[in-house]
Amino acid sequence: MPKNYYLPNDDAGRAALLEHLAAHLPALANTLELGESHIKQLEADAASFSYTLSSLESVQATAKRWTAYKNLQRDGGEGTAAYPHVANLPPAAPAVPHGIIPRLTSLVARIKAAKNYSDDIGRELNIIGAAQIVDTDSAKPILDISKKAGQPSIQWPKGDADAIEIWVDRSDEKGFGFLTIANSTRVPDNAPLPATPVTWQYKAIYRVKDNRVGEWSDVVSITAGG
Repeated sequence: MPKNYYLPNDDAGRAALLEHLAAHLPALANTLELGESHIKQLEADAASFSYTLSSLESVQATAKRWTAYKNLQRDGGEGTAAYPHVANLPPAAPAVPHGIIPRLTSLVARIKAAKNYSDDIGRELNIIGAAQIVDTDSAKPILDISKKAGQPSIQWPKGDADAIEIWVDRSDEKGFGFLTIANSTRVPDNAPLPATPVTWQYKAIYRVKDNRVGEWSDVVSITAGG
């Protein structure tokens, strides 16, 4: 079953992962053949990044109060004339070289390459992403259509699908007919354009392992020819 990437997208999540590793990795250092320098750098990175985020939060809160005070002082209104309090920053952590997250991802790659590494260790260290749960029954493509050199071009979000199956109605009284199965997320319709403008309509459905899954998309249309 596919898994999500282990590294959180947000800074708070990344700080939490650094702190978790700093707390749990030392006990596994010998098993994973990590030197003291790796552990010391990880601990310093975790402390420094946590300090930076805490300080940033305090500074941003102070900035909001001072901005509100500045507006009140400038324009008038209800409120105290006293200057806002300047937030005290948390105790400083020693500075570290830039590039905390690249160091983290390199360390995780080293951990996973260790001969004694296992999935159990990965789960203990929170460096295995959660399993992806794909609801193919309700998957529904969202089509976007534009023109390129006069020809319709259909765009679609791939997501967890292997491909998409597209059908087209060319306003020729034949109804919808098969156009193509495509892996690319940008699909051109290179059919000859009519001499007079007509409406072409498109619909599509996802495919996984050569089978249709989910629901048909909403129909999208574009004027072709002329």
